[in-house]
Amino acid sequence: MTLTTPPARRPIAVVMGVSGSGKTTVGQELAARLGVPYADADEFHPPANIAKMSAGVPLDDTDRAPWLRAIAGWLADHRGTGAVVSCSALKRRYRDVLRAPVGHLPFLHLDGDPGVVAQRVAGRPGHFMPASLVASQFADLEPLGSDEEGMVADLAAPVDDVVARFTAYLSDHPVPA
Repeated sequence: MTLTTPPARRPIAVVMGVSGSGKTTVGQELAARLGVPYADADEFHPPANIAKMSAGVPLDDTDRAPWLRAIAGWLADHRGTGAVVSCSALKRRYRDVLRAPVGHLPFLHLDGDPGVVAQRVAGRPGHFMPASLVASQFADLEPLGSDEEGMVADLAAPVDDVVARFTAYLSDHPVPA
């Protein structure tokens, strides 16, 4: 009789931070490196949310609730097979919604200088998120709690360095069976 080791479960992870922090770039590279699907949380916004943000009006918790549930559902669909999603996940309670259906959910928080972020957002042609909302995102941001799984990385650091550090973090904190 031959004993085989079951294949390791692929990680599910969230790249979080304010708009313009580099979530999409880092998330796509992380997913490619892990060999798992990638999704950008912007793809889950209903048209009403996009219209509101395009008009320079911050979303409230009522606006965010169905959006967060849709992202959480996508993560749940990839439990065991792995996935990476980029999502602002600014508040602890938002992260709790994302974490609820999957349990083990590490976050990579891209954090840094608000001036750098404002410049990045202002330089994105055609994106629905105006630079005028960056300050409201920083005001809403609740950093990862000491009991939340994940790590913080400088949003100005090279993407390869950030991804390498978080990949090492994931290796040191494997998905429980």
